[in-house]
Amino acid sequence: MDDTFEPLSDLPEPAAEPEAAPVAAAPSTSASASPPRYDAILSIPVTVQVVLGGTTMPVSSLMKLGRGAVVSLDQKVGDPVNIVVNGRTIARGEVVVVDEETARYGVSLTEIVASSRDDRVA
Repeated sequence: MDDTFEPLSDLPEPAAEPEAAPVAAAPSTSASASPPRYDAILSIPVTVQVVLGGTTMPVSSLMKLGRGAVVSLDQKVGDPVNIVVNGRTIARGEVVVVDEETARYGVSLTEIVASSRDDRVA
């Protein structure tokens, strides 16, 4: 692509007193400005997981698992569980019973995990 520029000496001389052109007001950054709109990102789905624990086992043991098998996890009863969003731990909490009749449980957040600046940029 070949860009050509006019030399400055070929430009017309500016008028002695240019007329004032109307200037549009710059966007206000004061407290009266409307807050930013997040509508576009608020509807983006994310995957939320609650990690109760984990374990490591050889494939041979994994192949022997069947209905009713118990897999021992690396966390104890009462230990906080990790809340993971899109693969990143964002909080910790404790398992609570939400509804005994329907045998539903949930997680009560006890700690928000502060991420480093590097994690947020990545």
